[in-house]
Amino acid sequence: MPELQAKESTQQRTQLLHSSKERQKLKVAYTLSRFPKLTETFILYEILALEKLGVQVELFPLLYERQSVVHPEAAKMLKRANFYPFISLSILSAHLHYLRCKPRTYFSVLWQVLRGTFGSLNFFIGAIGIFPKSVKMAYEMEMRGVNHLHAHFCTHPAVAALIVKGLTGIPFSFTAHGSDVHVERRMLDKKIEAARFAVTVSDFNKNVMIEECGEQVGDKIKVVHCGVDPDEFIPNSKQKEDRPLRIICVASFEEVKGHKYLVEAFEILNRKGVEFRCDLIGYGPLKKKVRAQIRKAGLEDKVVVHKPRPRAEIVQMLREAHLKVLPSVRTKRGKREGIPVVLMEAMASALPVVSSRLSGIPELVEHNKTGLLVEPRDVQGLANAILKLVHDRKLRKTMGAAGREKVLREFDLRKNAEELSKLFLSNIDQTPRSENGTHIPRWMDKS
Repeated sequence: MPELQAKESTQQRTQLLHSSKERQKLKVAYTLSRFPKLTETFILYEILALEKLGVQVELFPLLYERQSVVHPEAAKMLKRANFYPFISLSILSAHLHYLRCKPRTYFSVLWQVLRGTFGSLNFFIGAIGIFPKSVKMAYEMEMRGVNHLHAHFCTHPAVAALIVKGLTGIPFSFTAHGSDVHVERRMLDKKIEAARFAVTVSDFNKNVMIEECGEQVGDKIKVVHCGVDPDEFIPNSKQKEDRPLRIICVASFEEVKGHKYLVEAFEILNRKGVEFRCDLIGYGPLKKKVRAQIRKAGLEDKVVVHKPRPRAEIVQMLREAHLKVLPSVRTKRGKREGIPVVLMEAMASALPVVSSRLSGIPELVEHNKTGLLVEPRDVQGLANAILKLVHDRKLRKTMGAAGREKVLREFDLRKNAEELSKLFLSNIDQTPRSENGTHIPRWMDKS
C-alpha cells in the first residue's frame, strides 16, 4: 500500500510539472471593454491567477477608464496594458499592412462586422469605433506570437475578437456574464460559431444562449464560474456584537442593483424599531437619487452612503459586518445580473446573504442554506428576510459557514482559473510560427 501511494504521488507530481510546462507555452491576449473598471476587477484577478499558473497574458482593453479608486494590482497592470486611440499613425500602418498583404480578407472582415451589427445603433457605432484599433490589435498579436485571444463580455470585446481572428486566424473565446447576454444578443450565434469555445458564468446563462442560438451550440459553451480568493476574504474569528446589526451592500448605484427596494425595506425595519446600520458602497448614476430617498425616509443615521473603497477596505468592512444584502432586479431593458462577485466575497467572508431569486444567483445562494432569496422588488419579503437574520445569531453563523464552504467548493478563483487554463490549452493554436516566434499567417504558409 505505501508503495502504491508513493507511485500515485509521483504520478501526480509528474502531471503537475507537465501541466505547468504546457501552460508556459500559452501566450493569451485578453480584451475587454474598459480598464481599469472598479466593478470589473474580477477580470483583473482572473488574469493574475492565470499568470500564477504560468500563463503569459497580454492585455488589450478597448478603452481607458479613469477611476477615482484604482486597486494597486490594477495600477501595475496599467503599465503593461496596450491602449490604442481611435486613430494614429501606427494604427494606419497596421491597416496598410493588411490592405497590402490581405486586401480581400481585410474588406471581407470589415463587411461582415458592419453587416452583422447593422440594425443596432449601439453595436453598429461601436463596431465603427473599435474597428481601427482592432486591426492594430490583430497586427500586434501576430507580431508578439499570441496563440489565443480571450474576450470578456460578448458585446464589443467579442466583436474585436472576431476582427482579430478574421485577419490573423488566431483562435479566440469569450466569457458572457450578465447584461451582455441578456439585453441584446447581436451576432451571438456568429460569435459562438467563430469561437473555439464560449464561456459563461452560470447554467442560467448557458440556457439563455442555447435558446437564442440553438441546441447545436450546447457543447461549445462551457460554464466556468468567476471566483474569489478565499485566502483574502476570510471570516472574522472575533465575536461581533449583535447590536446594531451591521449590514453591507457593495454595488454600483444603478437600477439592476435594486437599491430603491432595499431602502424601502429599511423603512419597514425602522418602523418596527430594529437596530441596524447599513453601509452602501459604490458609485453610479443613481447615487444622488438613493441619497435623496434615504433623507426622505429619515434613515440618514442608519444608512450611510460611501464612495468607492479600495479592495483592502472592502475586505475589512466585510469582516465587521453581520449580513450582506443585494436585492437585484431585472430592468425594463432586460438587464440582469450574472452571478455577482460581491456575493461570493461576502460568502467567502462567512457572511449570510440576502438576495434575489433571479438569473444565476440561486446557483450561488442556496435558499435557507447559505442565505435567503426573495422575489425581485418584493420589499416586504426583503424586510422579512433581513428581520429573520437580525433575530437569529445561530442561523447567521450556520449560513455563513455553509456559504464559505460553497465558495471554497465551486467559486475559488484559483480552481476556476486552472479550469480556464485547461480550456485554453486544449484549444491552443497550432499555427506555424516564424523563427522569432511570431505567427506565420495561414495565407503565407506554403507547407
